Amino acid sequence: MSITQHPALGAVAIGVGASLVMDAWNLLLKRAFGIPSLNYCLLGRWFLHMPEGTFFHASIVAAPPRRFECAAGWVAHCTIGVVLALVFLALAPGDWLARPTVLPALLYGIGTVVFPLFVLQPSLGLGIASSKTPNPAQARLKSLMTHGVFGVGLYLCAVALSHLPVAA
Repeated sequence: MSITQHPALGAVAIGVGASLVMDAWNLLLKRAFGIPSLNYCLLGRWFLHMPEGTFFHASIVAAPPRRFECAAGWVAHCTIGVVLALVFLALAPGDWLARPTVLPALLYGIGTVVFPLFVLQPSLGLGIASSKTPNPAQARLKSLMTHGVFGVGLYLCAVALSHLPVAA
């Protein structure tokens, strides 16, 4: 039986894999062009302030640091990737995981950009669609491209899964 016959396991694999593809893309942007990415420690800080009822920050950088925020940020990042993959597989044709095609994954990845632009960035104090950043157009384009890369990562990871040998 193949992992592609288990959508939940497949979602974990392609969600984590697509998140890693996205991280590789962001590392390339940082090293080749000096374009920084979201610091996942700040994502962890945001999540760790939530139990106290704080969901929006004027500046997440100025918010008090939290213990284990970096670990929490990386766990949140990968968990978000898995959840997005689960939603994608729920929306995709039933055999997509076994026979992946790039267009649905790419369009879905691009569509997921609504979350950072309209939820995460305003919550971190960066404004709607990065409006309070030094270069909003660059930040928006980077978000759009990064989420497109996430979609391509979903596809590439599903292709890799579909080529794994089937266990008896």
